[in-house]
Formats: sequence, C-alpha cells, structure tokens
Amino acid sequence: MDLLLTYDVDTTTPEGRRRLRKVAKLCEGHGLRVQKSVFEIVATDIDLLHLLDDIGKTIDTDTDSIRIYRLPHNGFNDVRTLGTARIQPHREDLVL
Repeated sequence: MDLLLTYDVDTTTPEGRRRLRKVAKLCEGHGLRVQKSVFEIVATDIDLLHLLDDIGKTIDTDTDSIRIYRLPHNGFNDVRTLGTARIQPHREDLVL
C-alpha cells in the first residue's frame, strides 16, 4: 500500500528533540523523505503495523502528532510538485 506519513514532534525539550530524531530514523527505514517531516512509504500491512508500533512507543501522545494517509494503489505515480519539491537527503548526506 502507498502511504503518506507526516509528523509533528514537540522539540521544546531535549527529550522532544530525541523523539524527533528517533521518529525520523524510523520513517527513513520505511520510506522516502519528501519534505522535512513528510515521508512517502510503500508498505505491507505487517510493515505498517511494525512502524505504528515503533512510533507509538516513541512519541509523547500528549504533545506529538503523527498522520498517515493511505493513497490509492500506485498513488505516487500521480504526484504533482511545485517549487523546490524534491526528495530530501538523509541528515548525514547533507553537505554543510
């Protein structure tokens, strides 16, 4: 299934910044980063259950938000982008 996953993790504390990094790493293991907090993921039902379980154990449900949209089959083939939209590099791939 094609999924669009977005997240908003509260980073006002050191713990929140750690959660943000962990959520990003989990998502990087399952899909492509297309914006800073947006991932395109192709997953099986089992993959999705594992990802949801891992993220659920990581986030603070009082301050963080995860949204997952299930797209139609091959939904990523019909994406329109404007501006600087492109796949975002992994943090360690960034050149400073």
